[in-house]
Amino acid sequence: MAIYHKILIPTDGSEYTKAATLHGLQLAKMTGAEVTALFVIDDAPYLNVAWGLSFPDLSRVLEDEAKKAMVFVKTEGERLGVKVITSIKRGPPASTIIDDSANFDLIVMGTLGRSGVSHLLLGSVAEKVVRFAKCPVLVVRHPHPN
Repeated sequence: MAIYHKILIPTDGSEYTKAATLHGLQLAKMTGAEVTALFVIDDAPYLNVAWGLSFPDLSRVLEDEAKKAMVFVKTEGERLGVKVITSIKRGPPASTIIDDSANFDLIVMGTLGRSGVSHLLLGSVAEKVVRFAKCPVLVVRHPHPN
């Protein structure tokens, strides 16, 4: 009997979320779980000003990043023989993940492991998810290059 049947792997396509993705896929392979890869597009209005892009341009950039991230998870899942469902949603990342969490047995997600001022300025999606998710959360720190 599988410990986990449905695992949610939120990703933004970055290297630190790729480490968590691979960990989550390995866990899914060992437990026979199905994986849902989730990319949340946070298209808050202030981002287009910061990047100097119009909203449609920014939206296309974010959608392209989401598609690339989904291809990575799907490809790695196929390599391991793990069923992967992909999902791209719009909204605030933490609350979107938390809202979805009731439908899963486990969330596997990455973190940069920031602390201090950098953590205060950037916030932490992982911390919010750990605190408020409706299922267990496994947080995978990005491996240091040492």
